[in-house]
Amino acid sequence: MAWSPADDRPPGPVLDTIEVDGELFALRLAEGGGTAYDWLTGPNKGYGFVSSMPGEQPREEHVEHIRAFLGMIDPRTGYIEDD
Repeated sequence: MAWSPADDRPPGPVLDTIEVDGELFALRLAEGGGTAYDWLTGPNKGYGFVSSMPGEQPREEHVEHIRAFLGMIDPRTGYIEDD
């Protein structure tokens, strides 16, 4: 699920940062114990996504989630494409 600053969620502290395919993401604790991923190098400030996966998962699992997110991004808009 993607999110943006308009969602009005207060960000938690940054737990880690991960670079995937040249893009930098900050990992934060999300509501309900999941992980929020802030796309720091994306074209839309504050855009990212949330996963129900807890932050203490192996780095490779975070990389897989980030790659899946990036694969859904419309390169023209920098947002997930509408169906």
